Amino acid sequence: MDKTSGKLTVFFEEPFWVGVFEVICDGKLSVCKVTFGAEPKDCEVWEFILHNFYKLRFSPAVEADVKQTADNPKRRQRKTAKQLESRGIGTKSQQALQKQRDQLKTERRQKSREQREAVKQRQYELKQQKRKEKHKGH
Repeated sequence: MDKTSGKLTVFFEEPFWVGVFEVICDGKLSVCKVTFGAEPKDCEVWEFILHNFYKLRFSPAVEADVKQTADNPKRRQRKTAKQLESRGIGTKSQQALQKQRDQLKTERRQKSREQREAVKQRQYELKQQKRKEKHKGH
């Protein structure tokens, strides 16, 4: 049986409010970081999740430990209070975000290299065409 769980942590990272989506699926953690700007209200966060969750670009999956916890309501309440008390994102999340940044960086480098080569090729073809046009008249 596949079990997927998700978590959203919203915190203040100078100078903006940031949300970190963590999704654990099949024991693998994927993370996405979203910048909200001004402090978002609960209804704004909920609306963002409803409209934009499937558009988010999550990081490549990282192995994560999945702990089974009891469904005791008091325990859940204590856990929620503890999470609200602690600020920031976990180290696994930071690793996943770093992995995503590296992946986007390599994609950006590859795309810019292809664009540079295309511009060089186009300039070369224009130069060749001009040379041919100069010799056509004689």
